[in-house]
Amino acid sequence: MEKLRATHHLLRRSSRSLLDRRLKLNSENSIHSSVFMRTCTGHWNRILPACLHPSRDCRGLTEANAMQNRYFGSVAELVQRSPSFSTLNSDDISFFKSILGEKNVVQDEDVLATANTDWMRRYKGSSKLLLQPRSTEEVSEILKYCNSRHLAVVPQGGNTGVVGGSVPVFDEVIINVGSMNKILAFDKVSGILVCEAGCILENLISFLDNEGFVMPLDLGAKGSCQIGGNVSTNAGGFRLVRYGSLHGSVLGLEAVLANGDVLDMLSTLRKDNTGYDLKHLFIGSEGSLGIVTKVSILTPPKLSSVNIAFLACKDFLGCQKLLQEAKRKLGEILSVFEFLDIEAMDLALNHLEGARNPLPASIHNFYVLIETTGSNESYDKEKLEAFLLSSMEGGLISDGVVAQDINQASSFWQIREGLPEALIKAGANYNYDLSLPVEKMYNLVEDMRARLGDLARVVAYGHLGDANLHLDISAPKYDDRILAQIEPYVYEWTSKHRGSISAEHGLGLMRANKIFYSKSPETVQLMTSIKNLLDPHGILNPYKVLPHSLNP
Repeated sequence: MEKLRATHHLLRRSSRSLLDRRLKLNSENSIHSSVFMRTCTGHWNRILPACLHPSRDCRGLTEANAMQNRYFGSVAELVQRSPSFSTLNSDDISFFKSILGEKNVVQDEDVLATANTDWMRRYKGSSKLLLQPRSTEEVSEILKYCNSRHLAVVPQGGNTGVVGGSVPVFDEVIINVGSMNKILAFDKVSGILVCEAGCILENLISFLDNEGFVMPLDLGAKGSCQIGGNVSTNAGGFRLVRYGSLHGSVLGLEAVLANGDVLDMLSTLRKDNTGYDLKHLFIGSEGSLGIVTKVSILTPPKLSSVNIAFLACKDFLGCQKLLQEAKRKLGEILSVFEFLDIEAMDLALNHLEGARNPLPASIHNFYVLIETTGSNESYDKEKLEAFLLSSMEGGLISDGVVAQDINQASSFWQIREGLPEALIKAGANYNYDLSLPVEKMYNLVEDMRARLGDLARVVAYGHLGDANLHLDISAPKYDDRILAQIEPYVYEWTSKHRGSISAEHGLGLMRANKIFYSKSPETVQLMTSIKNLLDPHGILNPYKVLPHSLNP
């Protein structure tokens, strides 16, 4: 009877379109004072979610030393401001005003306080200047001048990253491209969109929706993040299982090098086999090789039939088998396959306003959110129903429900998209973004629970469809005892199983020194050679991506 009840529950549905199904999560509302930050002789230290030591004694530093040093890492690693960088002076300000105008050279303390701080309030720089260029030419003039003066810069878009990649470490000049937000061209035949780097992702999604197309990229931060930042970090998101990474979707881009040279690689061709495809150097390099100013991206047509199911599994093996079955039986209409464990669900229900359990009858160990997208409603319905029935009969699903309207679909997505916000509200958060073989993924979670015991809560969720685990350790406050149990164990475990320590968030400041867990010394040395070739003075986003010992 229970199986029949659950099967009937799964197949409740309506034909109403669910294309606009997700709630907009306001990033600004996700900033909470509960995330601990401290100053040392009046100057900020960056709080790294998994590695900063808030208890580190800085009393021995003079004020001048505090300006030149930042403590971070799982041991007492010290980031020093490069002595090769100049400091800003009045002549620099006058030059920037001459090319940008008064209002686009920002020195207001309140504006700078926001620009210096990441959205999770874990990192804070001390930049005294924010520049807002309106064109590629202005970006070129800025970088040409900064390179000649040895002024370090940090490119910034929507500032939604979580590894400290988009905020200054010290006093770097912030170059925010948000004013470069024009859609330059859209070809309805090919689906190719050309736009400036400052376009907000959600605005592009809305534009394309009106044109009958969709972005191949969708993120919880879409209301704030910008396409230039998305490309520069090779953002992943929910649709990667369907459309692949930005290395496949981005056809071309324009980027400005450290010396001001403009690289026009803004191709709109799907096939171009003439020499090295240099755009890939800038996709995922986090602004350390150049500033992306324009992007051309291939967008798929919008399909009319969208369905979302929220399912329960008794164990992680069931989740794996369900993924295998979904790939086989849903095939071309499968567009999202996300998972969260019981700890993640509990966190969401207790810390997200208005969140409701889609399956309130009982508590389950694992939950899966599946989205299908197709062009034939009756065909898609038949495939989904057959998949759910066979999965229920095979014992892969304990319970589940298919969204009957947009509101219900949005409530499903609120739980999954709202987990980063819930983790911040819960207190201190040590977060890890890992790629691992699916069959090994949850073993790490269980190992971490065994190591931590009652010290902290281990929360697991992520993009199971593309083997991306978000491992979060939540505690009331940051504690060196917790950190000692997490690091370097989590990196060693990932490396041992040939995983990646950064699946989609990038390395930024937080994990720059951890790159050797995923890349060989020879590979990192070649990366450093490329960095030195394109940015010999090292002014572009210093202290990020590459190990600090190898930075110019």
